[in-house]
Parts: sequence; structure tokens; C-alpha cells
Amino acid sequence: MCTFEELLGRVLARAAEPGTSVIGITGAPGAGKSTLTEALVHAVRARLGADAVGHVPMDGFHLADAELRRLGRAERKGAPDTFDVAGYAVLLRRVRSRVEVVYAPGFERDLEQPIAGAIPVFPETAVVLTEGNYLLLDDPRWSAVADEIDEIWYCAIEDDVRAARLVARHIAFGKPVDAARRWVAGVDEPNARLVAATAGRADLVVPMASVMPDSQ
Repeated sequence: MCTFEELLGRVLARAAEPGTSVIGITGAPGAGKSTLTEALVHAVRARLGADAVGHVPMDGFHLADAELRRLGRAERKGAPDTFDVAGYAVLLRRVRSRVEVVYAPGFERDLEQPIAGAIPVFPETAVVLTEGNYLLLDDPRWSAVADEIDEIWYCAIEDDVRAARLVARHIAFGKPVDAARRWVAGVDEPNARLVAATAGRADLVVPMASVMPDSQ
């Protein structure tokens, strides 16, 4: 069973290596990936400085709603084919090249839309954390993303905790209670099952109940 301090030690070890290392944090929707990533980023910055670590979220590569409607995928937003996967892989490759500042897209939760150029990653950044659902997916497009990542961790959490968290999140961002439950059952849970099947390919399985107990 690992602890937060042990995970932090792994990040700091990668930061000490030459070049820019990339650590991926994956897991099903609602597993706590963003919470863990943000805590690690804060801890690394406290030790090494603000520019030593970067955070590139997969959510920044969501296709915009207008494009999802054109493709007929708006009702499946969040599924593997609703992201700019190739753009994600190319951006991580640019980050590792250390040639220039790379501007990664962020994701605005209130708008539920990606925001271009929101996150600067500097050439001197020692380690980048990138989190998202599909980093271990057995698909050539997503494998191209994994090829740019040095190690990938899988966040493991009990399904009932995760599903309740997802419903609460959708309600907080404006969905009525019934609509939130339908979305979780019809969209998030099929994606969660797909992601759960990838856990065996992870370099490390992170038990979230022990690493981030206050977030449960």
C-alpha cells in the first residue's frame, strides 16, 4: 500500500533526471485524478519552485461542443473519441523537446469547454504531470499518448464512492438531479468500465482510500 509521500518521492526522483519527465495519472471518471495531481503539483512546487513542475490535463483536449455536435457525439462527451488525441500526443512530445515554452489547453468547468493556450510549460520544467481517463487504452491513437509518458499510475477507488462523486459534480455544474444520474449511468459508467479494463497495464496502482483519505 503506497502513501502520498511515496508518490511524491517518485515525482521528485523523476524531476532529478535529465530533461523533462512526464508522469501520467489515470483512472475512471471520478476516481480523484485531478485532486491527486493538484496535491502533488503543490507539494513539488513547495520544494523545487513554481516552474519545476507542470500540469497538463487530458480534459484540455476535449473537442468543443460545436464540433461534437457536427460529429454526432455530443451525447457521448467524455468518451475516447471525443478528444483531440493526436494533438495531445504532439503536445507532450513538444514538452519533452524542451525547445520553447509550450502552451497547453486547459478546461473551464463552468463552461464545460477547452480553453486554448491556458497552461504554459517552460523548457526548464523538470517534470510534467498529465492526468486523464484513457492513458492506458489499447488503441493506436491513445498508445501514441502513452509513448510520450515515462510512467503511468492507475487510481483505484470503490465504485460507489466514485459514482456518488460524479453525480454530485454534475449537479454542482448545473445538471438537475435526475439528469445527473442519467448521465452517470449512461455515459460515465460505460467509460469507467472501459478504463477499469486498462488497470493491468499501469506501472503503479494507487489505492486512493489510503493516499487521499480526506477526498473520499
